Amino acid sequence: MNEIAVFTGQAHPQLAREICRELNVPLLPSSLTRFANDCLEAQLQANCRERDVFIIQPIVTPVQENLVELLLMLDAARGASAQRITAVLPHYAYARSDKKDAPRISIGGRLVADLMATAGAGRVLTMTLHSPQVHGFFSVPVDHLHALREIAAHFRNGDLSNTVVVAPDLGYAKEAAAFARLLGTPVAAGAKQRFADDRVVISAIIGEVAGRDVIIIDDEIAKGSTVIELMQRLRERGVASIRIACTHGLFAAGALERLSAFEDVAEIVCTNSAPLPADLALPKLTVLSIAPALAEAMRRIHNGESVSELFLN
Repeated sequence: MNEIAVFTGQAHPQLAREICRELNVPLLPSSLTRFANDCLEAQLQANCRERDVFIIQPIVTPVQENLVELLLMLDAARGASAQRITAVLPHYAYARSDKKDAPRISIGGRLVADLMATAGAGRVLTMTLHSPQVHGFFSVPVDHLHALREIAAHFRNGDLSNTVVVAPDLGYAKEAAAFARLLGTPVAAGAKQRFADDRVVISAIIGEVAGRDVIIIDDEIAKGSTVIELMQRLRERGVASIRIACTHGLFAAGALERLSAFEDVAEIVCTNSAPLPADLALPKLTVLSIAPALAEAMRRIHNGESVSELFLN
């Protein structure tokens, strides 16, 4: 690993440090300067010439600041004659902008992917994109991991004899079925319609859930409106208990506090793909680290080995 150079922006330095500990390499220094006109300048403060450079930066709140910092760091690495530049995106917020579902709107997922390639990214390592087609928005190779095995390993520590996995909508049913196979449980799904960013309606539950212990699994939780609506339908069908799991725990606008306040919610599980403020360390919350998976993927990319074992179900 002598020729590897790992940098991070300001989005999630704690995760970057964990990844570097797994790789047994230093996290190299960088700086971000804001000028009087509010423009930013990024500097990589270590040698990049002919090195395999990885820049770790989840696109999380504040999304635009973190995105511009990533683009500047990619450009800096290219200008410093890096041999190869990999953008490590534990969370890609613009993946939600993946289709033209209203007149005269931009498809941000594709545009931002083009910006990263233009800035200098020769490869992207990411985790649990919001929809599979976003993978195809990138003009450079993409290694797309998921955290289902890490989440399943956590739940296998408990009794799953009466458990059913529930997807909030049919769009996530395939991933939920893969997760259920890892646990050896049946799977169910909600029939969801979205009318606004924070207004969804789940009209039915497909599958048997009455009297069962339920694990709701989704790719991300932002405001939590979908999960809250799903829990209401599950209660109407007489489930025994509810646990919630997701890869990206964004928990915007007090979502974690609202979910924790429900007495029948036994546990909320997410990964550290996005940073969580210290005041969100609530008793029902369990945060799993994806640093080992990302570090192993980075090691395999650097050594020219297959990464497929890390994201095959």
